[in-house]
Amino acid sequence: MNTAVFICESADLSDGGKGVRFPVTAGGEGATAFVVRYDNQPHAYLNRCAHVPMELDWTPGEFFESSGLYLMCATHGALYEPETGRCAGGPCRGGRLHKIRVFEQDSKVYWEPDDYLRPAIA
Repeated sequence: MNTAVFICESADLSDGGKGVRFPVTAGGEGATAFVVRYDNQPHAYLNRCAHVPMELDWTPGEFFESSGLYLMCATHGALYEPETGRCAGGPCRGGRLHKIRVFEQDSKVYWEPDDYLRPAIA
């Protein structure tokens, strides 16, 4: 059984607002993931565009495009649905972000490691 890993306080996330980055190990290599709040729910993904494996945020924590409806890759403009990670437009056609299971408990946000994503190696 995987153990949940603390990311941030629930209050650190606002709907359609700035996300919180956190370190992970993806396939044995150091990487970054992020969590955002959309429709009052936390959603987390590996911070890697499905089009070209680059981080999405244009400045740390800035993942939503101006309307606050989609996550956007700052490099090529790929748009993703915040609740599913599915490509909604741009060069990511047919792709999706690697979704990370997250939950809130006692006003804190946690993520659950899977077969590909593990806690960051210290």
